[in-house]
Amino acid sequence: MPHTVTTMPPLNGLRVIDLTRVVAGPYCTMMLGDMGAEVLKIEEPEHGDDSRGWGPYINGWSSFFLELNRSKKSVTLDLKKKEGAQALRRLIETADVLIENFRPGSLAELGFDYASASAINPRLIYCSISGFGQTGPYADRGGYDLIAQGMSGIMSATGSDGGAPVKVGVPITDLGAGLFAVVGILAALRARRVTGRGQFVDTSLFEAGVALSQWEATQYWYTGEVPRGLGTAHRLNAPYQAFRASDGHFTVGAAKDNLWTRFATLLDLPHLIADPRFDTVGNRLKNRAALEPLVEAVTAGRPRAHWLAKCEEAGIPAGPIYTVPEAHADAHARARGMVQELEHPQIGRVKTLGNPVKMSATPPRLRTAAPMLGADTDVILQEAGYGGAEIAALRAAKVV
Repeated sequence: MPHTVTTMPPLNGLRVIDLTRVVAGPYCTMMLGDMGAEVLKIEEPEHGDDSRGWGPYINGWSSFFLELNRSKKSVTLDLKKKEGAQALRRLIETADVLIENFRPGSLAELGFDYASASAINPRLIYCSISGFGQTGPYADRGGYDLIAQGMSGIMSATGSDGGAPVKVGVPITDLGAGLFAVVGILAALRARRVTGRGQFVDTSLFEAGVALSQWEATQYWYTGEVPRGLGTAHRLNAPYQAFRASDGHFTVGAAKDNLWTRFATLLDLPHLIADPRFDTVGNRLKNRAALEPLVEAVTAGRPRAHWLAKCEEAGIPAGPIYTVPEAHADAHARARGMVQELEHPQIGRVKTLGNPVKMSATPPRLRTAAPMLGADTDVILQEAGYGGAEIAALRAAKVV
């Protein structure tokens, strides 16, 4: 039964100290912000998050920063100055979660490692997102999505067989690490209800890449075969890939025997159904190189729309291969709210991607566009007990 939607988002009342920059951490905190947490994005006063300086620009604003920093408040603090560090300690006293993606050890030098922060607030959930995690021989290395994709095995298993390694088109380990961090934080918050204490959550880009390689790990462990690039094909099913039409490509998932029968029939290739090379999933997988040209010899003769309509009529999963703007314009993406607009105080309406999680009673809400640098500093410091004169002095000393 559907529930009555409330105005109270699921993480309402939680305060998150966000010490993250660029992609993985900001993606994590944006998800928490959409879920109702009060996210205080702590930025250095002069330039803020590095990504504020990355194009392309919209009226002087980084579109990259706009997309990853909605539903947050910006507080500027110079943590290298004692007054800035003291202000952060006062905020940590009031926080539920602290998230950082500095190189391991960097925050310890400033007095904000897990041990120091948990001494200030024993209930604090402290999450670190890094390139390789806080332990192990590579812990001190910097982390980038490209490096993590390469070292996790993803790039070797992407692209065409025999071709050069290919990076996944989206920063999959950055975004994956951000999502795994959300999972860890929510689990730690649940555990805190029982123990009354916070804990340390540690995840990384490298581990995200390894953890997302489920099919590839399975193939290697149980067959001894080293996974290689397969283009659009699947490691365990066939036909389950993109095929060429006269005006582009479309995808088909017809691996099950009943779906394969329907697909071969609509292609007017019924003789392939009982062909011993293709009569089971295992045989089709083994002989995929022979099957693909037989299918494409037919599909290449008609436009994509023709085959998609035929597959729809036959109950075969299929779809177009969209460009990014085509995906955004699709009626289903629109119906599911995956393209939204928010009001920005300086540049007006800005587009943003919707939250993919739908909830019947306490849905996520995209509350505000990405904040201007330091826009919330005075209000947050006042809430922490600072008077107007004290804030003015901090500003004069370039602490905020």
